[in-house]
Amino acid sequence: MPLLYLVFLSLFLVIFVQLGIFGIVLEKVGLSPDSAMLLLGSTLFGSMINLPLFTITSTAKKLTENVRPPPRLLFSHVQFFTGKIVVAINVGGALIPVFFSLYLIFFHQLNPLQFIPAIIVVSFISYIFSRPVKGLGIGMPIFIAPVTAALVALIISPDQSAPLAYICGTLGVLIGADLFRLKDIKQMAIPVAAIGGAGTFDGIFFTGIVAVLLA
Repeated sequence: MPLLYLVFLSLFLVIFVQLGIFGIVLEKVGLSPDSAMLLLGSTLFGSMINLPLFTITSTAKKLTENVRPPPRLLFSHVQFFTGKIVVAINVGGALIPVFFSLYLIFFHQLNPLQFIPAIIVVSFISYIFSRPVKGLGIGMPIFIAPVTAALVALIISPDQSAPLAYICGTLGVLIGADLFRLKDIKQMAIPVAAIGGAGTFDGIFFTGIVAVLLA
């Protein structure tokens, strides 16, 4: 399964590069080709790294469960649920999108009255459509967030729709589908819950690309 996961991502990226889609995305947000490849590589490599933050006590009745998570450099082996959940943050699915969003805000000089309402809307939609997934964490339909982010960005700021779509799309998923769902994580029998990882990494990654294309 880990090998299939990495093969799928690699094929997806090859297709994107060959079709020139990735070039369109980076041009819209104002990145050079070298910077874009650095961002992409860091995101994919960072997706395999979970940094532990704190531990919470699960309210799930089932106290022992075998879980094999998606490929990660940390917490990648089979783990046993013992009633405690390690809450971690995924580097590629959370930290890098947050820092890149901050870069876009300052680089494009976006007004807080633009990006804050946009993030709130996408966060609300992400929360509504996200659901706990047994043995994984939180998952949501993959096209909900990017379509919402693109529409919100086009309505709020047509001139800056591309960077705004990335910002509200990625941060909206992180806030709505991860942070607001921590209370649901406590009810699950999983050993590790990663913010921006597992069930939501794909959503965050695709949201950033698709939202910019649609905007």
